[in-house]
Amino acid sequence: MTAAKFEVGTELPALSVRITRADLVRYAGASLDFNPIHWNEKTARDVGLPDVIAHGMLTMAVASRIVVEWVGDPGAVVEYGCRFARPVVVPNDDEGALVEVTGKVAKELEDGTVKVNISASFDGKAVLMGAFARVRVG
Repeated sequence: MTAAKFEVGTELPALSVRITRADLVRYAGASLDFNPIHWNEKTARDVGLPDVIAHGMLTMAVASRIVVEWVGDPGAVVEYGCRFARPVVVPNDDEGALVEVTGKVAKELEDGTVKVNISASFDGKAVLMGAFARVRVG
Protein backbone atom coordinates (compact mmCIF):
# COMPACT_ATOMS: atom_id res chain seq x y z
CA MET A 1 0.00 0.00 0.00
CA THR A 2 1.30 3.44 -0.86
CA ALA A 3 1.04 6.34 1.56
CA ALA A 4 -2.09 8.45 1.20
CA LYS A 5 -1.62 11.88 -0.38
CA PHE A 6 -3.49 14.55 1.56
CA GLU A 7 -3.19 17.47 -0.86
CA VAL A 8 -6.37 19.26 -1.92
CA GLY A 9 -7.52 17.85 -5.24
CA THR A 10 -6.10 14.37 -4.66
CA GLU A 11 -8.45 11.74 -6.07
CA LEU A 12 -8.78 8.55 -4.07
CA PRO A 13 -8.51 5.23 -5.90
CA ALA A 14 -12.00 4.34 -7.14
CA LEU A 15 -13.84 1.51 -5.43
CA SER A 16 -16.44 -0.87 -6.87
CA VAL A 17 -18.40 -3.08 -4.49
CA ARG A 18 -21.07 -5.67 -5.26
CA ILE A 19 -23.90 -6.05 -2.77
CA THR A 20 -25.78 -9.35 -3.00
CA ARG A 21 -28.87 -10.71 -1.28
CA ALA A 22 -26.53 -12.80 0.88
CA ASP A 23 -24.86 -9.56 2.03
CA LEU A 24 -28.28 -8.22 3.00
CA VAL A 25 -28.94 -11.31 5.12
CA ARG A 26 -25.58 -10.97 6.87
CA TYR A 27 -26.10 -7.25 7.45
CA ALA A 28 -29.61 -7.81 8.81
CA GLY A 29 -28.22 -10.30 11.30
CA ALA A 30 -25.42 -8.00 12.39
CA SER A 31 -27.57 -4.87 12.63
CA LEU A 32 -30.80 -6.56 13.78
CA ASP A 33 -32.60 -4.68 10.98
CA PHE A 34 -34.97 -7.32 9.63
CA ASN A 35 -37.28 -4.93 7.79
CA PRO A 36 -38.81 -7.07 5.01
CA ILE A 37 -38.07 -4.46 2.32
CA HIS A 38 -34.51 -5.80 2.56
CA TRP A 39 -35.41 -9.44 1.83
CA ASN A 40 -39.02 -9.82 0.63
CA GLU A 41 -39.85 -8.81 -2.95
CA LYS A 42 -43.62 -8.62 -2.34
CA THR A 43 -43.26 -6.33 0.66
CA ALA A 44 -40.78 -4.11 -1.17
CA ARG A 45 -43.10 -3.78 -4.16
CA ASP A 46 -46.17 -3.28 -1.96
CA VAL A 47 -44.57 -0.14 -0.51
CA GLY A 48 -43.65 1.19 -3.96
CA LEU A 49 -40.08 -0.02 -4.32
CA PRO A 50 -38.95 -1.72 -7.53
CA ASP A 51 -37.58 -4.73 -5.59
CA VAL A 52 -35.60 -5.54 -2.45
CA ILE A 53 -33.23 -2.73 -1.47
CA ALA A 54 -29.97 -2.61 0.47
CA HIS A 55 -30.04 -1.17 3.96
CA GLY A 56 -29.13 2.52 3.81
CA MET A 57 -26.53 2.10 6.52
CA LEU A 58 -24.95 -0.78 4.59
CA THR A 59 -24.68 1.48 1.54
CA MET A 60 -23.15 4.18 3.71
CA ALA A 61 -20.65 1.71 5.18
CA VAL A 62 -19.67 0.45 1.73
CA ALA A 63 -18.99 4.02 0.60
CA SER A 64 -16.85 4.74 3.67
CA ARG A 65 -14.45 1.98 2.65
CA ILE A 66 -12.91 4.25 0.01
CA VAL A 67 -11.54 6.53 2.71
CA VAL A 68 -10.50 3.77 5.10
CA GLU A 69 -8.62 1.91 2.36
CA TRP A 70 -6.98 5.14 1.21
CA VAL A 71 -5.80 6.33 4.61
CA GLY A 72 -5.03 2.83 5.91
CA ASP A 73 -6.41 3.44 9.41
CA PRO A 74 -10.13 3.40 10.25
CA GLY A 75 -9.33 5.37 13.41
CA ALA A 76 -8.18 8.30 11.28
CA VAL A 77 -11.77 8.93 10.15
CA VAL A 78 -13.07 11.34 12.75
CA GLU A 79 -16.36 12.26 11.08
CA TYR A 80 -18.48 10.79 8.33
CA GLY A 81 -21.86 11.87 7.06
CA CYS A 82 -24.26 11.75 4.16
CA ARG A 83 -27.91 11.86 3.14
CA PHE A 84 -29.57 9.05 1.26
CA ALA A 85 -30.56 10.01 -2.29
CA ARG A 86 -32.03 6.77 -3.64
CA PRO A 87 -31.98 3.11 -2.76
CA VAL A 88 -29.68 0.42 -4.08
CA VAL A 89 -31.93 -2.23 -5.64
CA VAL A 90 -30.43 -5.68 -5.14
CA PRO A 91 -31.52 -8.30 -7.68
CA ASN A 92 -32.06 -11.92 -6.71
CA ASP A 93 -29.05 -13.28 -8.60
CA ASP A 94 -25.39 -14.09 -8.02
CA GLU A 95 -24.11 -10.71 -9.25
CA GLY A 96 -26.07 -8.37 -7.01
CA ALA A 97 -25.90 -4.60 -7.31
CA LEU A 98 -22.70 -2.77 -8.21
CA VAL A 99 -22.00 0.35 -6.14
CA GLU A 100 -19.30 2.62 -7.56
CA VAL A 101 -17.51 4.97 -5.16
CA THR A 102 -15.14 7.86 -5.80
CA GLY A 103 -13.56 10.40 -3.48
CA LYS A 104 -11.53 13.57 -3.62
CA VAL A 105 -9.71 15.64 -1.01
CA ALA A 106 -11.75 18.85 -0.90
CA LYS A 107 -9.95 21.00 1.65
CA GLU A 108 -7.59 21.20 4.59
CA LEU A 109 -9.24 22.21 7.83
CA GLU A 110 -7.73 24.28 10.63
CA ASP A 111 -7.76 21.34 13.07
CA GLY A 112 -5.25 19.36 11.00
CA THR A 113 -7.82 17.20 9.25
CA VAL A 114 -8.83 17.08 5.61
CA LYS A 115 -12.33 16.89 4.20
CA VAL A 116 -12.88 14.21 1.57
CA ASN A 117 -15.95 14.43 -0.62
CA ILE A 118 -17.39 11.03 -1.52
CA SER A 119 -19.66 10.05 -4.41
CA ALA A 120 -21.48 6.72 -4.51
CA SER A 121 -23.64 5.58 -7.41
CA PHE A 122 -25.66 2.60 -8.47
CA ASP A 123 -26.92 2.09 -12.00
CA GLY A 124 -25.37 5.44 -12.99
CA LYS A 125 -27.30 7.43 -10.36
CA ALA A 126 -26.17 8.90 -7.06
CA VAL A 127 -27.28 6.95 -3.99
CA LEU A 128 -25.74 9.31 -1.42
CA MET A 129 -25.85 13.11 -1.28
CA GLY A 130 -23.38 15.34 0.47
CA ALA A 131 -21.25 12.39 1.53
CA PHE A 132 -17.99 13.41 3.19
CA ALA A 133 -15.40 12.22 5.65
CA ARG A 134 -13.13 14.27 7.86
CA VAL A 135 -9.78 12.51 8.17
CA ARG A 136 -6.95 13.06 10.64
CA VAL A 137 -3.71 13.28 8.70
CA GLY A 138 -1.13 13.84 11.38
